Amino acid sequence: MAALERPRQGRMIAGVCAGLAQRFGVSRGVVRVAFVLSCALPGPQILVYLALWILLPNADA
Repeated sequence: MAALERPRQGRMIAGVCAGLAQRFGVSRGVVRVAFVLSCALPGPQILVYLALWILLPNADA
């Protein structure tokens, strides 16, 4: 499995969804759609996204 990091290629905003998709071997689009749909539910999704943006390292160039 790939390391959990934010890739330099294929990012939309911060690369969090792209990094999660790469780590778990699923499509970036699937992770992005799942995140957007989850935002309709109550919970700390935005805070988790912001925390991952801060905590996940950038991939090496």
